[in-house]
Amino acid sequence: VTLHLNPISSVHIHQKPLVFLLNSPLPLVWKLKTERLAPGIRRVFFVSLGSVVQFEKGNFSLSAETEEKFFPEKNEQLLQWAQKEYGAVTSFTELKVSRNIYIKVGE
Repeated sequence: VTLHLNPISSVHIHQKPLVFLLNSPLPLVWKLKTERLAPGIRRVFFVSLGSVVQFEKGNFSLSAETEEKFFPEKNEQLLQWAQKEYGAVTSFTELKVSRNIYIKVGE
């Protein structure tokens, strides 16, 4: 699955830390494609067990962290866990089948 990350139109370059929970019932390779995300900013990708994140060459992979995590099975439990862990959830998306996911990050 390719995850496309771009800032919202009102933000020229996104310069804030981000945390992503990438959960799947089966192990996946998450391919990351980004535009206009500032280098050197902490970005964390938690993936379900057996999954990995692949970064583009020349990407911000040096400042990104990837960690395998055991997530709650149901979406409601996952959302509650994320809110407890991080205090807020700005976006939650569930897809049954997808090859590309487009996410706009911003204020």
